[in-house]
Amino acid sequence: MLCVVGEVLGITCLDNIMYVVCAESSTIRLYNTDTFSPLDVVINVDGMRDPCDIVVCRLDRQLYVAEEDSIWRVSVDSHSYQKWLTLIDHITSLSLALRVLVVTSTSHRLRQFNTTNKQQLMTVFPMCVKEVKYSVQTSRDTFIISHRGTDQGKYAVSACSVLCSDELHAVFFFTVR
Repeated sequence: MLCVVGEVLGITCLDNIMYVVCAESSTIRLYNTDTFSPLDVVINVDGMRDPCDIVVCRLDRQLYVAEEDSIWRVSVDSHSYQKWLTLIDHITSLSLALRVLVVTSTSHRLRQFNTTNKQQLMTVFPMCVKEVKYSVQTSRDTFIISHRGTDQGKYAVSACSVLCSDELHAVFFFTVR
């Protein structure tokens, strides 16, 4: 069993290493995924104050760590880092697939960024949902969004409710055309 002291806000894995970020911490903690034991090294990201999520790109071996209004890019191999992107929105979560980083924010925006050049590829506004929590993009250009609430008065929404942590969420599926 793995026990991490602190409020864990993001976990991602690459090879046999699990990378963990905790609230109000400037470090990324590393654990062996076979034994769940902590590794002797941590990655200290000077300037990072309060991470909220972390993802890894297997192709370029980079970690992407979200804070309230910025994203840090951290090398898995050299542990070098840079503040990669700054946004106006409050970031809630990250997801990544094939060098496309999907950034979810409290402004009801899903933004896609190319991880090789930071180019913003697309912005999606799922207007019929409220309080977007998390989103992922599938290989069919469909977004799966975890959110709380819908605007049933304006839009016909097909949703599947899920109970998580005593809070009712819905999972809403839509395709960008």
